[in-house]
Amino acid sequence: MPYVFFPSSKVHLCNRSFTVPNNIHCTCSGPAFINHSQITPENATVGHTGALSLMDLEPAYKMESIRAVQDIQHEFWPLDEIDPENAKFPCCLVWTPLPVVSWLAPFIGHVGICTEDGSAVAFSGSNFINVDDFVLGSVAKYLQLDRKQCCFLRNLAGHTCKHGYKHSEFGSATTWDDAIQSSVRHFEHKSYNLFTCNSYSFLANCLNRLCFGGSMDWNMINVGVLLLFKGHWVDNISILRSFSPFILVVCFGIFMVGWPFLVALLSFSLLLLAWFVFGTYCLKNLFDS
Repeated sequence: MPYVFFPSSKVHLCNRSFTVPNNIHCTCSGPAFINHSQITPENATVGHTGALSLMDLEPAYKMESIRAVQDIQHEFWPLDEIDPENAKFPCCLVWTPLPVVSWLAPFIGHVGICTEDGSAVAFSGSNFINVDDFVLGSVAKYLQLDRKQCCFLRNLAGHTCKHGYKHSEFGSATTWDDAIQSSVRHFEHKSYNLFTCNSYSFLANCLNRLCFGGSMDWNMINVGVLLLFKGHWVDNISILRSFSPFILVVCFGIFMVGWPFLVALLSFSLLLLAWFVFGTYCLKNLFDS
């Protein structure tokens, strides 16, 4: 059987490579010349005094595979600590009360998404994306997301989500900030509309580009629910700032009009919620996300 001598090089097996140390020979049932594409698990073994079979090298392949996965998992840029005093919320969804609207329906507010360095980005008006300035007030509630739950496309076959082609067609991203920048370009020439195209739409678009949680079905409703039930308040002052206008409006309305005001306010909130639910799931072409 012919021997091929490798002074010190890499041999590729099963789409993986391992280093062949000095003075180790490769016995090959194929042609007696170096051709990595022809060295396969079926026709190659490695040995020096005796012979190291492919079975002996298999643990090395597994170790290299584990290292490769660990390298990918540690490619993420290290995040700074959340710093409310300096308005830095790395990789967080953020929420603040929306003037007037939140006074009547406190579950609705203004939302944004923060870059890896903690700067808030939000769709705040027609043709207007504000960066590092939550224009409608300081952040009251936040939710930090795990980047490991996102699908970052490193190559054409690099999808870690189940959507693949749909994700690529919609617009995938290579990093967290890349997804935000793509959404900024998508929304920077759009007209703001509280009822059809708002800050929740922008946030849903970002999460769909990230394919966060393996889902591409993010919309205004589930984004709002996510922040409402899983978000964390910055401090007690934020809670007071968020609900005190609503409480004052309710008390003033009851004092001036009586209990019918409370019924009217509840009806308004339910109609508003019904519109968003109906529009999101039944009028998808009208609602942008």
